[in-house]
Amino acid sequence: MGIFGFFSKEKKDTLDKGLSKTKESVFSKITHVLIGKSKVDDDVLDKLEDVLISSDVGVETTLKIIKRIEKRAAADKYVSSDELTYLLREEIAALLMENQSQDAENFAIPETSRPYVIMVVGVNGVGKTTTIGKMAYQLKKNGYAVYLGAADTFRAAAVEQLVIWGERVGAPVVKQKMGSDPASVAYDTLSSAKTNHADVVIIDTAGRLHNKVNLMNELTKIKNVMKKVIPEAPHEILLILDGSTGQNAFEQAKQFTAATEVNALAITKLDGTAKGGVVIGISDQFRIPVKYIGLGEGIGDIQVFRRKEFVNSLFGE
Repeated sequence: MGIFGFFSKEKKDTLDKGLSKTKESVFSKITHVLIGKSKVDDDVLDKLEDVLISSDVGVETTLKIIKRIEKRAAADKYVSSDELTYLLREEIAALLMENQSQDAENFAIPETSRPYVIMVVGVNGVGKTTTIGKMAYQLKKNGYAVYLGAADTFRAAAVEQLVIWGERVGAPVVKQKMGSDPASVAYDTLSSAKTNHADVVIIDTAGRLHNKVNLMNELTKIKNVMKKVIPEAPHEILLILDGSTGQNAFEQAKQFTAATEVNALAITKLDGTAKGGVVIGISDQFRIPVKYIGLGEGIGDIQVFRRKEFVNSLFGE
């Protein structure tokens, strides 16, 4: 399948549409930066720095990119907006390549573990439960038997929403009454999934960003209870971030990576924002693979993140 996997025209069109606001914003700003300029000088680099920061790439990542471009421009004398855009595309692609070993396969799970357990974390409102539903849909399409666990027992709406998604995609949902111990729900879900030979288990968790100690204790308890059923669980801790919140997404990533061993990211709501640069910054700063991106409200509007295609869509082939 290759490092980037199969990428259909339909997926490319969805990606292009989802990133269109960010793309239009970046291109218009780059064009403005180069008005009256015949070379990439300090003034251009300063303004380009502002463009990237305003697109929520983040200060540290922006400085890395600017240094790379400064070095290339000094040697190659890039002068036009097309050439500068091409240079940006190359350097951002290179940066993303350095930060992830390889892209995820198309909604595939490792062959070694059954059931493969994914614990999903993130604050309320980022699209956590919706992302779980979309993931379940894609995994079911690929022939996997999926179980869902409603361990966000503090909000009735979260449980109800997950049940609706379960019915919609044909995945059993294990739940308990409101206020139940989330770890107990996780235990029941894994036990049922194991008994029924499920391939994948996805556990929803509470989305409260209360103090780090309480958050850490709660997530640790859930993980420890899971291990009583499946010693290796959870195989994946997936943090959901709302791309439209820009720098707030960085702060949430800091909070959750401090509280638990996040090893995968999903960034949602990229279709409604010009802040798509947040994907680049978060990938660079946290060195945690961005596994999925959300590009709309539809059940199929989620994609495995492919770095090459993402950059091509944002800056042109």
